[in-house]
Amino acid sequence: MSSPAARPDAIRRHNLALILGHVHRDGDLTRAELTARLGVSRSTVGALVGELTGLGLVEESVPSGGARVGRPSHVVGPRSSGPFVVAVDVDISHVTTAAIGLGGTVLVRRTTQTAGGPASPERLAGIVAGAVVQLASAGRTMTGVGVSVPGTVDKRTGTVGVAPNLGWRDAPFGALLTASLGPDVPVAVGNDADLSLLAELSRGNARGCEDVVYVIGRIGVGAGIMANGTPVRGQDGRAGEIGHNVVDAGGPQCHCGKNGCLETIIGDAALLRLAGRTGEPSEEAVAAVFEDARAGDAAALGAVRCVAGWLGQAIGNLVNTLNPERVILGGSLSGVLEIARADIEHALERYGFDPGHPVELTVPRFRQDSALLGAAELAFLELLEDPYAVLPAGR
Repeated sequence: MSSPAARPDAIRRHNLALILGHVHRDGDLTRAELTARLGVSRSTVGALVGELTGLGLVEESVPSGGARVGRPSHVVGPRSSGPFVVAVDVDISHVTTAAIGLGGTVLVRRTTQTAGGPASPERLAGIVAGAVVQLASAGRTMTGVGVSVPGTVDKRTGTVGVAPNLGWRDAPFGALLTASLGPDVPVAVGNDADLSLLAELSRGNARGCEDVVYVIGRIGVGAGIMANGTPVRGQDGRAGEIGHNVVDAGGPQCHCGKNGCLETIIGDAALLRLAGRTGEPSEEAVAAVFEDARAGDAAALGAVRCVAGWLGQAIGNLVNTLNPERVILGGSLSGVLEIARADIEHALERYGFDPGHPVELTVPRFRQDSALLGAAELAFLELLEDPYAVLPAGR
């Protein structure tokens, strides 16, 4: 039995979502460009743009000047005063919250230190809820909250299964945040590496890739994976936990209970230890090691190169398993790549199955903000799939 034809209303809403998605990812586009991308008539694009303008999602301008003859095509872009989401990036020592508009524009951002070590799920939900209330008080429409956490996440429930560096296990963080914010505020929670990759796929250095891995290095280490154009998350969100692959059984003890996990070898704490630095890991302490390494400090440079060798071996294993076209190194691993690329590539050549087969190593376009912007992408998903599912007509 054949499927029924799509109704005109469904086609229209689908095309609305397509235009909004193009503008969200690419910024300002002319009506002519949108017409070519959708393969519909100019009048159809004009009507769809008018509808999105009425919803307060896009705005149009008419270019002036230039030597072109004839009537210029209207330029369509995200509305500067339009809806926004609140994005949250949870790290071990601090939480970053930001109001982010369509097109990935960061409107306001705040960082809150979680003094005394990692926060409990309940305390963190309170911190995030307070920040959301502050960010949402500007009179604009907030359409959702997206949260990045350094742990495994069941995306259906927002439950954080295991977040070793936070000390969380089976934490109903999504439910806690919903209870704090109320049922009318959509909340979505995701893994930091997965969301970093999502941001880079949307408008960053993974765009156009079908097979790509994003490796994030902070205190913990994880990977966001796309294979054959499909995100790889596993049955309950635990795919990509490469930081707990044992690479040296006689190595340092990991907080997960094993010895020689990858994150004990290439994570921030390992880099500082190898450089002879004391104190708790922090972005500032890691940045100081990189600065000293660039200046020729032997201990700092030796630490970076040691991490680079182990990192190259880990990438070799990923390449052997997944055969990606590109590997993006985020967090502190970006600095390792920039300083010691040759050491990474040498180890990759040694441990990769086919040394002559190319894989591109690069840093993320959004640097330390990839996870934050990925959390925003997660929060925008429902709006981008169907504006009318979130906003009533005329909003």
